[in-house]
Amino acid sequence: MKRKITFLAGDGIGPEVSWAARRCIDATGVGIEWIDKEAGDDAIKKFDTPLPEETLENIRETRLAIKGPITTPIGKGFRSVNVALRKELNLFACLRPCRSFEGVKSNFKNIDLVIVRENTEDLYAGIEFASGEPQTKELIEKLNGWSPKKIQDNAGISIKPITPEATQRIVRYAFEYAVANGRKKVTAVTKANIMKFTDGLFMAEAQKIAKEYEGKVEYEDRLIDATCMKLVLHPEDLDVLVLPNLYGDIASDLCAGLVGGLGVAPGANIGDDIAVFEAVHGSAPKYAGKNKVNPTAMILSGVLMLRYMKEEEAANRLEAAVESIIRERKDVTYDLKDDRQDPTSVGTAEMADAIIERMKTVKVSV
Repeated sequence: MKRKITFLAGDGIGPEVSWAARRCIDATGVGIEWIDKEAGDDAIKKFDTPLPEETLENIRETRLAIKGPITTPIGKGFRSVNVALRKELNLFACLRPCRSFEGVKSNFKNIDLVIVRENTEDLYAGIEFASGEPQTKELIEKLNGWSPKKIQDNAGISIKPITPEATQRIVRYAFEYAVANGRKKVTAVTKANIMKFTDGLFMAEAQKIAKEYEGKVEYEDRLIDATCMKLVLHPEDLDVLVLPNLYGDIASDLCAGLVGGLGVAPGANIGDDIAVFEAVHGSAPKYAGKNKVNPTAMILSGVLMLRYMKEEEAANRLEAAVESIIRERKDVTYDLKDDRQDPTSVGTAEMADAIIERMKTVKVSV
């Protein structure tokens, strides 16, 4: 029986890279019944919302989706389709592996890191109060009455909730991922020396969970600023990093930079029994429809999805084909060439074609 998977093409460059990934996944031979649903610009035109309820309901039914990039307005409008998906479907874990590929230009080599980002709390929880609003002024008045540290009355306010339950869940996920994938160390990353009652709670709960894995996986905790420096100076000392929401978002982009950029950075948002896979990069509207952008991150997100489905051979074969094409640097998009003006660069669809063809001959082990 074919596995039903919800397919969200996205907007901007989303349709180009997501369809490239879909064709590559189909070429593995895994039986999939794709169910096309709308989100983003097209959904706004039809449903007056970028995330229709029928799309959410379909993902709840299939319990598996792959999503192209979707534009998020900056500073106004709908908060974020990505954030809403994570919240509505309780996708508490954001998984973002960052690994070096031979042929991708980078100042670093042999990077192999995994970011595990908590998805539901922290400053991304969306509890905000706008500057000058009556409720905001009332809140500031109360806070000023409770604390010796005073807040200016025209401030905007964001609330940062961190709970023991969500922290335990994400840290346990990081350890279980490490055990299942033969990783050696989990590092919990916070700013616990300053934010003692939020980040401090995260660190304390991580230390408790770590005791359950003593003898199986090494554990340490680090401060976010020191971790960023360590990632640049000695990334080989780190392995699996588990972080609260905001730090996880920032650190994952930093790690993507170590391996050559967001064009090769896959991602997954995983809950107890639902998962949505997506590239880390955005929708880059100015490149939409030009058949120009690198589809690697989206295709590698498909690899993550195949592994989630326990289709290891198919995942390994697709990943090996991607590695082989990038290593040769022949049938690749402009950003993977030494000279970005190289006339031998191929388009998004043509790079996917080359990967599909390479899957026919590449040899892998399960």
